[in-house]
Amino acid sequence: MKKLRVGVVGCGKISGIYFKNIPHFDALELSACADLNRERADAAAKEYKIPRVLDTEALLSDKDIDVVLNLTVPQAHVSVNLKAIENGKHVFVEKPFALSLAEGQKVLDLAKQKGVLVGCAPDTVLGGGYQTVRRELDAGAIGRPTSAMAFMLCHGHESWHPDPEFYYLKGGGPMLDMGPYYITALVTSLGPVRRVSAETGLALAERTITSQPKSGKKIPVEVPTHQTGTLLFDGGIIATVVMSFDIWAHHLPRIEIHGTTGSLSCPDPNTFGGKVEVYSGEKNASWREMTNLRRFNENSRGLGLADLAQAVQEGRAPRASGELALHVLEVMLAFDKSSKEGKHVNIGTRIERPAPRTDAAIASTLP
Repeated sequence: MKKLRVGVVGCGKISGIYFKNIPHFDALELSACADLNRERADAAAKEYKIPRVLDTEALLSDKDIDVVLNLTVPQAHVSVNLKAIENGKHVFVEKPFALSLAEGQKVLDLAKQKGVLVGCAPDTVLGGGYQTVRRELDAGAIGRPTSAMAFMLCHGHESWHPDPEFYYLKGGGPMLDMGPYYITALVTSLGPVRRVSAETGLALAERTITSQPKSGKKIPVEVPTHQTGTLLFDGGIIATVVMSFDIWAHHLPRIEIHGTTGSLSCPDPNTFGGKVEVYSGEKNASWREMTNLRRFNENSRGLGLADLAQAVQEGRAPRASGELALHVLEVMLAFDKSSKEGKHVNIGTRIERPAPRTDAAIASTLP
C-alpha cells in the first residue's frame, strides 16, 4: 500500500499521541510538523523523530505532503482546512469540525471541488469498544432500540489543563469540546438525528485557572457550560443528553441504550475500548460483559486518519468523515439555538451510518 505522507499542524497537548501512533499505521508516513510556536514544533520533531519542521504556510503548500492533520485550536480549524484543501491536500481535523454549519459546509464543498477527502475526530468510535456496541445492536442483542441517555459531567478543565482558556471561549464549552465524542457515538450507533430540543446555561461568568503555568489567571466564560436536551432520531429513538462543566461529582452512566428486549451499557466514548454490557429482558437476567472486538482497545488516536488513507486507496468515503462531523456539529449547535429560540430545531443534514470496522480492516502494529 502506498503511504500517505502526513503533515501535522499544531503541536499542542493532543499531538503527542498522534505523533506516537502514526508510525504504527502501514498507510501513514509522518513527514513534517508545524506550530505557531517554533520551539514547540522543534521539540516535537526531536522527541518523535519527525523529519522536517516547517512554518504553517509552507507545510500547507508543500508538494511532499499528501494529508494535513489539523490539530490547531477550534477557531483555526476551518481556515487551516481550507488552505490545505486549496493546495490539493486531504485533511483530517480534530473536533469540532467547525464553529458554524456554513463554515463546515464550505470545507466539504471545496473538498468535493478539489477531489480530496475530509475526515474529522473523534475516531474513538472506530475502536474496539464502540465497534462492539455496533455489533451487539446490529445483532439484535436488545431488540429494537427505543431510547438512550448520555451524560458528560465534570467541573471544567482549568484545574489540570496547561492552556484551558479556549474551553470557555467561542468554540469551547462542554458541547463543542466533549459533545463530539458522545453525539458521534450515538449517531454511529443509532443513525442520524431528526430534531433537537434543549435548554442551556452557565453557573459561573468567570473561571480561575488553578493549573500550571497560568494559575491565578481569570477566564471570562463566553459559552454555555451546562447543556441539556433530547434528540429524536430518524428511527423514532429518543435520547436524553446532558453536557456540563458545572458538576462536581455524579453517579450517572456515560451512555446507555435501551431496547424492546434489553439494555446496553456503553463505555466512555472518549476511549477506544472499555466495558460493553448487555442486559436481556429474560427471567433472572443479569448484566453480561461482551467480548470486545480484538483490536484498537487502547488509545489509538490516528485510527481515523489511517482509515482515511486507506479510503483514498480504495476509492470510498472515510468512516470518520467530514459529512458525519458536519451532522454532529449541526446537532450540537442546535442545543443552544433551541434554548435561545424556545422551540424544537429540525436537523437538515443527513448521513448514513458508516460501515463497521472489521478487525483486519486497518493495517497497524497497534494492539
